[in-house]
Amino acid sequence: MALQLSFSSHSCLHANVIAGCNGSKPSSSKFVMALTLPSSKARGVENRIRWKQMTPEKLELFKSLEGWAEENVLTFLKPVEESWQPQDLLPDAASPDEEFLARITEIRERAAGIPDEYYVCLVGNMITEEALPTYQTVFNTFDGIADESGMSPSPWARWTRSWSAEENRHGDLLNKYLYLSGRLDMRQIEKTIQYLIAAGMNIGTDNNPYCGLIYTSFQERATFISHGNTARHAKGHGDLALAKICGLIAADEKRHEFAYTKVVEKLFEVDPDTTMLALADMMRRKIAMPAAFMFDGLDRELFPHYSAVAQNVGIYTTKDYADNVEFFVKRWDVGNITSGLSSKGREAQEYVCGLADRFRKMDERKKKKNNSSTIVPFSWIFNRKIVV
Repeated sequence: MALQLSFSSHSCLHANVIAGCNGSKPSSSKFVMALTLPSSKARGVENRIRWKQMTPEKLELFKSLEGWAEENVLTFLKPVEESWQPQDLLPDAASPDEEFLARITEIRERAAGIPDEYYVCLVGNMITEEALPTYQTVFNTFDGIADESGMSPSPWARWTRSWSAEENRHGDLLNKYLYLSGRLDMRQIEKTIQYLIAAGMNIGTDNNPYCGLIYTSFQERATFISHGNTARHAKGHGDLALAKICGLIAADEKRHEFAYTKVVEKLFEVDPDTTMLALADMMRRKIAMPAAFMFDGLDRELFPHYSAVAQNVGIYTTKDYADNVEFFVKRWDVGNITSGLSSKGREAQEYVCGLADRFRKMDERKKKKNNSSTIVPFSWIFNRKIVV
C-alpha cells in the first residue's frame, strides 16, 4: 500500500508530528507525536463522531453481509501456491557464486542509470509498504469487520489477514531489490521504517467501517497508479527487471482496489444514506496518507519533501487525486442515487459530485501562486540534493 500525496501533502495533514513539524528537536529516546485536529475541522466534530457510532442495527448489517463477502470479496484473493514471491524476481543466493554475483552486477549496472528523483519516489513507496503492521492494526479497529481474536473465521477477518499477507510481499521485494542496487543508504531507510511503524497513523475513520472501506478503496487505487507509474519510469530508464517488479505490485493493488470498491458499492445498495455521509466525510477530511508521519531522524518535513518529488516526477500527483475522486463518484454512481437519502445525505451527495472540479481549480490556483522551489538533501540517497 504505497501511497502518496493528497491536497494536504505540503502540510502535516491532520496531525502535528512534534518531531517533524513544529520545529522542535525530536526526543533522543523516542519519537514523540501528538494528533490534533485543525481548528477549522474541530467545529462540528462531536456531530460527526455521533453519526459514525455503530448502532446494533449497523453491526448486524455487516454481520448479514458475511455470506455475500464470502462469495464476492474473498474471491479477489490469490492462493499462495499461485502467487509470485519476492524470490522469483531476485538473484538466488543458493546459486553458484559466479551466477549470483553476475545477477547482482546486472542490477547495479542498471541502477546506475536511474536518476536520484526516481529513487526517492521508489524508496518512499517501499517505506510505506513496509509499515504494513500499522495498516492491519488500523483495519482491526473498524467495528463490525475487525478480526477480534486474531484468527476469526469470519470472511471480513480472513480477508484482512490474507490481504495483509499479499501486501507483505511488496515491501519485502522492493527492500531487497533496492538493497542490491547499491545506490542507497539502507540504514537511513531502515530508520525511517522504524520511525513510521512506531508513529502509527490517524485516517479519521473513528472506527467506522463505512469510512474505513472508502479509505481503502481510494488508497488501493492510488497505490495502483503510483506503482504503475514507477514501472513506466523504470522501463523508460532501461531497467526492465525493476519495471516488472513494480508492475506486479501494481497488479496486486488493482485487484485489491476491485475488492474494496465492490464492498462500498454493496454498502451504497443496502445503506445509501450512511454510505453517502461517510464518503462526504472522508472527502472533507481528505484522504490522509498513511506515510504522513514519515521521519528519518533528520528531516522534519520528509513526507512533504518526498511528496513534492513524486509530484514533480509524475509518480502520483494532485491531478491523480482529483481524477480518483471523479473515478469513484462515477464507479459508485453517486450522482444517480435517488432513494434512501436523508436531507443530510442529499447535501452530502451534492458536495461529493462537485468535488473533483473544485480540487482541480484549487490546484490550478495553487500552481499559479507557487513558482518557488527548494533544494533538499535526502538521507536515503546519501544526502544528495534534489529540487522540490
